[in-house]
Amino acid sequence: MTTEREPEPPRAPQAAAPQAPGQTSPKPPPQGAGSVGKALVTGVKDALAPVGRMIDLVGGHVIMAGRALTWMVRPPLRVGNYMEAAEYIGFGSLPIVLLVGLFTGMVTALQSIHAFRPFGLEDLVGGTTGQAIAVELGPVLTSLMLAGRVGAGIATEIGTMRISEQIDALESMAVNPIQFLVSPRLLAGTLMAPILALLFWLIGMIGAYMVAVVSLGVDHGQFVANLKQFVLPVDMIQGLLKSAIFGFAVVLIGCYQGYNASGGGRGVGIGTTRAVVMGSVSVLVLDYFVTEVLLAILPDRQG
Repeated sequence: MTTEREPEPPRAPQAAAPQAPGQTSPKPPPQGAGSVGKALVTGVKDALAPVGRMIDLVGGHVIMAGRALTWMVRPPLRVGNYMEAAEYIGFGSLPIVLLVGLFTGMVTALQSIHAFRPFGLEDLVGGTTGQAIAVELGPVLTSLMLAGRVGAGIATEIGTMRISEQIDALESMAVNPIQFLVSPRLLAGTLMAPILALLFWLIGMIGAYMVAVVSLGVDHGQFVANLKQFVLPVDMIQGLLKSAIFGFAVVLIGCYQGYNASGGGRGVGIGTTRAVVMGSVSVLVLDYFVTEVLLAILPDRQG
């Protein structure tokens, strides 16, 4: 037979150990002190996160530019890649650059004549339009056209090669992808942008002449004389140098976004959008700083 076990009586709670004389019991930490500190640290990190991402982004572009320039002078040179990139960037962008340049010169001359005519100074339209296009409008608008066409095209092409593992295949064949893909495009963009800006100025002045002299009756001799007086070689040099810097920046951004694309077709689309937006914004931001530097180092217009 089994005997039922009687339940044990409940144990009395143990008394706390006696404290030594003069010893105080530790106080619990105040509620919420740790959480407030963690929230403050998290808030500071979140506020500084965009700055860190910006520094990382700029550093990535600088590293890619340094690698591309280093590989540009190392064999094998692959001249065909450079010629193909120059044809795509230069000749391929020629129609849109000439079209924008023509109507830019026409509308600038039209606005200048209507602004100067009340003062009897409409003969100055040739000089003012020529200088504006040579120094500012030509380099900036040409680079913006390159950002919309060349920057997007390069980001899409290299991004597609990245997600389809063609760049990995180049590395497996001992071909440096920076030398093969980036260096030719950077050199072509740096050389073709000034040429396109110069053609932009030429076609813009043709458009300005058509509006001012042919359409609105400005004197031909005054138009040409003021053009020669206002547009100096230093203005053309400033515009060409700015165009070269802008072209380098636009192509570098397109190459970087395409080279670091990820996430399939959606990632390529995001990289292309970033290339256009960042390229356009970079041109406008660089325009101020480059202009300030060039005005400081180039000789004065009177010199």
